[in-house]
Amino acid sequence: MRIYEGSPRQDFEEVFRSIGAFIDSHGMRDILLLEVPDGFVVQGLITAGASQGSAWSESVGSISKETLSFLDDDIAKFMEEAAARRASGQEASGKGGQYERALRVIGHWMDTQHPKDVFLFEQAGSYVIRLHVAGQAGSHHELAEFTKDDVESLVTEGPNLRVPPRPTGVAWGETPG
Repeated sequence: MRIYEGSPRQDFEEVFRSIGAFIDSHGMRDILLLEVPDGFVVQGLITAGASQGSAWSESVGSISKETLSFLDDDIAKFMEEAAARRASGQEASGKGGQYERALRVIGHWMDTQHPKDVFLFEQAGSYVIRLHVAGQAGSHHELAEFTKDDVESLVTEGPNLRVPPRPTGVAWGETPG
């Protein structure tokens, strides 16, 4: 990601978490997420106009595909807003919505892969990801799949992966004493 070039860690975990929160808040489903040079393109299905009418088509509403572009500045803003929301206690459960949770753990996994480019699509809670990775042998694409059960397992394991907070006044590497 361009906003993280030069930094020691490409933080897909936080970027995807914040995009997931946006997706949750807008009621998207069956999403596609594509990294582009200046941000991300997100596409998903939106159900609009659902009602309690008597006809089947009226009660379901209309389904449309929505495509959004998020520039690096938009992503940075989403991340700041999410951090402020968590710090203020507005997220009482601390768990977030379906996409926020799923994209966070997938982003965490992606951080370990050090991709240069990402393409992701989801259907019914399962995700297929294409990563462009570069190494000493050159660059290539890798595919990964996360079933709905895989994602749920990663979300459950998530708290165990977090670094414990450092006690106040103790530098990294020191033993509290």
